[in-house]
Amino acid sequence: MESNIKCVAIDDEPLALNIIETFCRRLGGIDLVTFSNPLEGLEYIKTERPHLVFLDIEMEPNDGLYIAARLPQETCFIFTTAYLHYALDGYDLDAVDYLHKPFAFSRFQAAFNKALRRIGRQQLKAVGQNITVKQDYNNISIPVDDILYIEAMEGYSKIFRLSGGCVVTRMLLKKLSALLPPEDFVRIHRSFIVSKSKIKTYNRQEIVLVTDATIPIGRQYAADIMNLLGS
Repeated sequence: MESNIKCVAIDDEPLALNIIETFCRRLGGIDLVTFSNPLEGLEYIKTERPHLVFLDIEMEPNDGLYIAARLPQETCFIFTTAYLHYALDGYDLDAVDYLHKPFAFSRFQAAFNKALRRIGRQQLKAVGQNITVKQDYNNISIPVDDILYIEAMEGYSKIFRLSGGCVVTRMLLKKLSALLPPEDFVRIHRSFIVSKSKIKTYNRQEIVLVTDATIPIGRQYAADIMNLLGS
C-alpha cells in the first residue's frame, strides 16, 4: 500500500516549482508531481485524485482561480501567489491556505500541516497512513500502526515503536496528537498518548501494552478512559 501523501503543484514559473519540490523533500513522505500547464495539471488531478494541490494564481492562459473552481469537490488545495489582492478570492473558493511568494519553509510547513488536518484521517488511512517527524536533522517516516505510545518530555516527545526503539522529536505532544487518527489513539495522561489496539490490560491507575510496557493513567483522565475502554 502507498504510504506517502500525493501532491500536485501547478505553476508556470519553473523556479516556483523548484522551491515547492525542495520544501516537499525536506518534509519527507510526499510524492509530488508538477505542472507548468494549468489545464494539463487539472486533467491529471481529475484522474489521479491527489491529496493536496499547490496552485499558483497568476498563470496563462488559465489562472489558478479558474482551475480551483473546476477541481473535484473533495480536493484540498493551497494557493501560492505573489499578489496579495487575491487572498480574499482564495478563501472564497475554500482554499486551505494562501502562501504569499516568496514564502519561507516554516510557513510552507505550517500550511502543509493545516492541509493534513483538512484532508481528514479516513482518506489518509485508506492509503496506509504514516506520520513524518524530524529527529535531529533527519525526517523520519513512521507507520501509524507501528506506534505503541508517545511520551512528552520537556521540549520534545519520544515515539515508542512496536518494532522496537523510539524516535525523539522536538514536535510537542499536542501537535503530534493532531496528526494521529483520533479513533485509534487516546490520551491517558498529560504526558502520554497510547495506541488503543496495543492495550493488553488496564485499570484506573495504569495501562499495560502488548509489549508489557506499563503507562500511568492521569487522575483527571481515569473516568473518561474507563468509559472509553468499556469499563
